[in-house]
Amino acid sequence: MELNSKVPPGPLTEKWDQHKFDIKLVNPANKRKYSVIVVGSGLAGASAAATLSELGYRVKCFCFQDSPRRAHSIAAQGGINAAKNYQNDGDSVFRLFYDTLKGGDFRSREANSYRLAQLSVNIIDQCVAQGVPFAREYGGHLANRSFGGAQVSRTFYARGQTGQQLLLGAYQALEKQIAKGLVTMYPRTEMLDLVMIDGRARGIVVRNLITGKIESHAADAVVLATGGYSNVFYLSTNARGSNATAIWRAYKRGAAFANPCYTQIHPTCIPVSGDYQSKLTLMSESLRNDGRVWVPKAKGDKRPPNQIPAAERDYYLERKYPAFGNLGPRDITSRAAKEVCDEGRGVGESGRGVYLDFADAIKRLGADTISERYGNLFEMYERITAENPYTVPMRIYPAPHYTMGGLWVDYNLMTTVPGLYALGEANFSDHGANRLGASALMQGLADGYFVIPYTIGDYLARGGINSVNTDMPEFKNTEREIAERTSRLLSIDGKRTVDSIHRELGHIMWDYCGMSRNDAGLHKALELIPQLREEFWTDVNVPGSDAELNQALEKAGRVSDFLELGELMVRDALNRTESCGAHFREESQTPDGEALRDDEHFAYVAAWEYAGAEKTPILNKEPLEFESIHLSTRNYK
Repeated sequence: MELNSKVPPGPLTEKWDQHKFDIKLVNPANKRKYSVIVVGSGLAGASAAATLSELGYRVKCFCFQDSPRRAHSIAAQGGINAAKNYQNDGDSVFRLFYDTLKGGDFRSREANSYRLAQLSVNIIDQCVAQGVPFAREYGGHLANRSFGGAQVSRTFYARGQTGQQLLLGAYQALEKQIAKGLVTMYPRTEMLDLVMIDGRARGIVVRNLITGKIESHAADAVVLATGGYSNVFYLSTNARGSNATAIWRAYKRGAAFANPCYTQIHPTCIPVSGDYQSKLTLMSESLRNDGRVWVPKAKGDKRPPNQIPAAERDYYLERKYPAFGNLGPRDITSRAAKEVCDEGRGVGESGRGVYLDFADAIKRLGADTISERYGNLFEMYERITAENPYTVPMRIYPAPHYTMGGLWVDYNLMTTVPGLYALGEANFSDHGANRLGASALMQGLADGYFVIPYTIGDYLARGGINSVNTDMPEFKNTEREIAERTSRLLSIDGKRTVDSIHRELGHIMWDYCGMSRNDAGLHKALELIPQLREEFWTDVNVPGSDAELNQALEKAGRVSDFLELGELMVRDALNRTESCGAHFREESQTPDGEALRDDEHFAYVAAWEYAGAEKTPILNKEPLEFESIHLSTRNYK
């Protein structure tokens, strides 16, 4: 497999502008001749579908939700980064680029990360024009706040509902095109496989989740914007429906999967409270602007938090990382929480929690100000825990959240399969080994509004794309493979539920490939996952039929993919014997417990190639080259 990043030559600051000039264009009158499939309707998918349609392409958009506005992007809370420097506090495009690269522990492609920072300023203008109600200062200027991994205020927000408001903006743009008949929307429809013809992506096979009907759709190009795969851990902050099936099936058709072990653990989540839970709840990182994180200094101190005096509290983030304090990046903040809990100083019944305390902020600013900033988040927390965060500190603990790994893409966002693109969290490209808070929304909108509309035209303009239809053998063969797979799932008639197997997989992944990894644990996971996968295919019980609404069948298909993806994540983590960002190998750490990179041997993107069923995947490497910055050891102290 050849990995050609297609990063353009020239100075970093000029690469994207020059590239836009150099790539081929499609004549406006010819755009209507081309059709594009967009899978996913979150920020990346909705913005891409709307923009491509505005340009003149014929677009089909698919989502498994009952409406595109129900995409998981709606759950994002805290904000979106942009280098507008309204605060005049030293921010710039280059500083956002550097913070992103540093936050990802120098394991991302330099050119892609810079383009993201460069486009961030356009995103805010676009969203304001759509009517997104960003918070404003008294004089009417857009407000900013800080997020982890930065020493400037560059995060634009709409209280704790930023993802919702941004998605509504993109959704309106999409619905306008649907109303014009220029986008055909397919809700409650799940992509089950990619169709290849003459080595190109030429369509998808889907299942209507209401009727069970299997259908094929052809196009000249396919765009996957289906999000990440943190639900491999079973308990995560992702919506229960979030899954990896689209990108995993694309991987098995030839699309390389990059850096699968790079999974982010978010430090600010409501702790697990029982086996009955099916997901975890995120509390926005923005809360750490005003909340202080602490645990008791003494082990086993079970006094109510308000009875523990300040002298007996350990504000451990402020102690360990005085320069960034409570706003360190997510990877080190999560590991710091795990460390104090492992020492026996965790809070709550389980001992797996730390306090996020707003008492000082309320005393300094007043409860009304705190309510204006975080009122909806405080209300959500109280509804879930029956505790009032205005009077009692929140309890938080790290949980699986975002995935930096995904399908390998080049500078144009094309995968190793010609004609197949991956946007947003579905690709690997911008964040390296750790994503800074408030940068996910930035990437999704940058990819959908400002990158793919240019780059997909280059592919289409180069020609060689023959006319295809869904009656061709390639479509029929793929439909038959899906029917056989479905029949096999329904015929097992075992004793275990899909959820029970998924939960067991989640325990394996969390225990051995979660916040920290080690050689013995990863080898153990490589023993357990194949055993669990065999048990799935011999003892799972999937009731119902494929000719109706059948959520058990939906879950079974997704979990079968997670069982394969989980093994690839472990292999990737086992191969990378360094620590970097969210990938923390216990054998590779500094004397004070920080991640220890090995730039000599691991300054590359690990792009895994599918080799066939039950065969070891092939590792391909894209060397990471740094022309504008020097590799350095991260220091947030």
